[in-house]
Amino acid sequence: MENIIKSNFFLDLRGIACPLNFVKTKIQLEKMEEGEVLEVLLDPGEAIESVPPSVIEEGYTILSQIPAGNYFKIFIRK
Repeated sequence: MENIIKSNFFLDLRGIACPLNFVKTKIQLEKMEEGEVLEVLLDPGEAIESVPPSVIEEGYTILSQIPAGNYFKIFIRK
């Protein structure tokens, strides 16, 4: 049986250029309570290569990073 991660918040950042996609992710995470989960959709390439490491560097936890066709879903716990 597949594990399903429930998110409290959602951002679709496909088509948003770096570093704005990270900035929007960080702003949303700062508004959230400890333990809540943010689901973010990101484009392949620079976005998926730079946002997850930047989020980890800020002290957040990447729960999952899933390829979903022509984009990626990442789940981040505050």
